Amino acid sequence: MRKILMRILAAIPAVLLQILWLTVLFKWLAPWAALINLGLSVLAVLFVLYLITKQGEDTYKILWLLVILPFPVPGAVLYLMFGSKRTTKSLRVKLEKARAQLAQTLPPAPECPLPPEAGLRLGQTLNYIEGITGAALCPNLGAEFYPLGDDLFPDLLAALEKAERFIFMEYFIIERGVFWDSVSEILCRKAAQGVDVRVMYDDLGSINTYSVKEAWALQQKGVRMMPFNPLVFVKGTLNFRDHRKMTIIDGRVAFSGGINLADEYINRVEKHGIWKDFGLRVEGPAVEGYVRLFAEFWDAFSTEPIPAGLLAPLPPLPAAVPTDGWVLIYGDSPLRNTAASNELYIELLSQAERYAWFCSPYLMLGDSLLEAFVRAARRGVDVRIIMPGMPDKKIVFRMSHSFYPVLLKAGVKIYEYTPGFVHAKGTVIDDRVCTVGTVNLDYRSLFLHFENNALFCNASIVQKVKEDFMATQAQCRTMRLGENVSTGFFHWLLDGVLRIFSPLC
Repeated sequence: MRKILMRILAAIPAVLLQILWLTVLFKWLAPWAALINLGLSVLAVLFVLYLITKQGEDTYKILWLLVILPFPVPGAVLYLMFGSKRTTKSLRVKLEKARAQLAQTLPPAPECPLPPEAGLRLGQTLNYIEGITGAALCPNLGAEFYPLGDDLFPDLLAALEKAERFIFMEYFIIERGVFWDSVSEILCRKAAQGVDVRVMYDDLGSINTYSVKEAWALQQKGVRMMPFNPLVFVKGTLNFRDHRKMTIIDGRVAFSGGINLADEYINRVEKHGIWKDFGLRVEGPAVEGYVRLFAEFWDAFSTEPIPAGLLAPLPPLPAAVPTDGWVLIYGDSPLRNTAASNELYIELLSQAERYAWFCSPYLMLGDSLLEAFVRAARRGVDVRIIMPGMPDKKIVFRMSHSFYPVLLKAGVKIYEYTPGFVHAKGTVIDDRVCTVGTVNLDYRSLFLHFENNALFCNASIVQKVKEDFMATQAQCRTMRLGENVSTGFFHWLLDGVLRIFSPLC
């Protein structure tokens, strides 16, 4: 609720500005009111033309048009504060500086081209994502897939206990409980032993669950704590949150997925039935991808940079070491002009031949990705989406339902997980490719948040993810038009309104 209130409060200054302007206009500038309003209307039209010609999702543009045209003063102010990427300059400058410094410590990863049997089209897609993100494809030495946070929890604790050099953790949410208390106890112990321990968490994501006082208590015990993008006051970077989730230990093992550091993610408390999430553990060269993502962020926004010696890459693998396909660890960023995950999913849907299955807690697609789902289904690809059966946010759940009719009419199959809430984010396509990470199928995740994702090609983990999809689908209800998805005029009207405002949620 506090997060929603913060977004409402962010609009108050612009609304007050509009009220002040109208007061001044009609009280002191009444003789020239018509002329002034005409000038503002012309400026509003020019602003609208600027928005239309900008590259971006049409739904997002429509939302701002509906705000700016009737309310030109507050609309323009709100757009300049929260809708334009110009407000990201302060974040971008810091990250670019940190990236340049890190390049002197960590040399570029060696090129790892896909073999011919992977196919030219998939190779082009991977090269495209590498070019957008700066990430590097590498051989997969071993990846463990966890169908639930319950399965990841003991392995994570065991790996933390083995740390000798460093522990890096980055999460959207931290909340006191069995999970975080168990982890923090180990972190404090390891810090006392001389291990470099650093924890980064999103300030807005954890605003209801974790306090500065709690972070300071760990800081006093040697655990370096850093909130990302602190909510000191309302500012233009408010929307750009750190939604990434990763733990990196000694550069040898990394954990990721959709699991935050709170008890519902390991089903120690029940908030919305059984909490279904994906977890991931990787070893070998892929870990360096997570190290780079964390180090860039930490050095960009912290006053205690990571010592260069701590980031020295591990020695290269002997040529004889067996590998299990390939993996691409990449980060998504709202600071780029191209949204990597949105592009990746469009690409994968465009080349899917037999099936493309997705899992996401939210479903609020931009026009280009929505069309990719529709086209794939219409040409005969078995397209499925698994969604929650129990909502964590009712208004967001209803907004997700507003996308059901168009997808179902095109032949996309949608299933809702009846035991509880699906927080898992992943996909599996044609027994060749799968992804496990933090990216939801919604506007905020695809365009406004910092995210991390792991894409596997021709690896055994692909089959494991597929098997879990089938097992999860067996616990789902099938969504059907006219049966449990309403199609009447009232719902059509409501869906249209919700679709317009979906980029805000």
